Amino acid sequence: MLVSSLRQHVCRVFPIRHETVRQISSEFRVEDTQINFQDIGARLKAHRLGRNLSPEELATRLNISRAALYRAEKGEIAKIDMLAAIAHELHMSLPSLLGVGIEYVDNAVSFFERMRQIEEDCEQIIGLFSPISYLVTTGRYDAVLKDVLGESVPVSEHQDIDRILEILERRKQRFAQRRPLLASIISDADIRKFLREGLEGRPELPQEIRAQRRRMALAEVRHIVGMLRAPDIGIQIGVAREPIPSTSFQIMRQAGRSILTISPFRLGHNPNIRIGVGLITSAPEALELHEGIAERLWASALKGREAAEHVEDLIAREGI
Repeated sequence: MLVSSLRQHVCRVFPIRHETVRQISSEFRVEDTQINFQDIGARLKAHRLGRNLSPEELATRLNISRAALYRAEKGEIAKIDMLAAIAHELHMSLPSLLGVGIEYVDNAVSFFERMRQIEEDCEQIIGLFSPISYLVTTGRYDAVLKDVLGESVPVSEHQDIDRILEILERRKQRFAQRRPLLASIISDADIRKFLREGLEGRPELPQEIRAQRRRMALAEVRHIVGMLRAPDIGIQIGVAREPIPSTSFQIMRQAGRSILTISPFRLGHNPNIRIGVGLITSAPEALELHEGIAERLWASALKGREAAEHVEDLIAREGI
């Protein structure tokens, strides 16, 4: 019922071009497409969190019960009208809520929650993050990250920091429990900068704090060396010496599909959790292009003992 009503409602609810409607309709043909209602519910929840709306607040705005919203976030959705109303309240398009094409995410809370949701059941992760994938950072990194994020945003936005850190902690815990395969590509240029400056949310830090951050960076980079010399099962790290893209991305492979996330948000040096639009898609072309980037960087990256020796040389030259 939901699929068959899509064509009738999408033009009325959103002023999009006819060719866009045809694209949406073709991607949701009943005979060859199965809508993943749980994914729709997960997107709903992530974007609600990003708008800082409680379930009660959103349910009131939609004139539905809290129980009905709870069912929707679990993927129990029967009417396209409800989805259209939800998308309107969350300031997103209906195609984005449905997962057609590219899902755009304009705040860090929603973006990291969507990453957490997708990682829940993934079997393999290929990541390009600076200075390294958050999933394999230590507790020291988490302890400093709260202060660094606090330095980067006004006091009025500190509530977002607590929500982001909670999501990140759940991501790391889930990764440790499930142990999906992880291939993390890191840049030696980012490692150099990390060692020279540590983590900082603003440039005007007292020298004592800057020295503390550099000591933390040194300990974290030594942790990377340890993983290169004696890698955990399922974790591979490659140190790229050629220029890498300025945006981070992660490819997550689940049973039967792959998902690409492109992040404008940074958790490392000079973090950004305020401005940007993250992209999430399963479009074959986008996946193919980014897999090509990952394969090229991985092929030329240093690995194992050779990478460890290279990073140790960076420590000797750049470490505090």
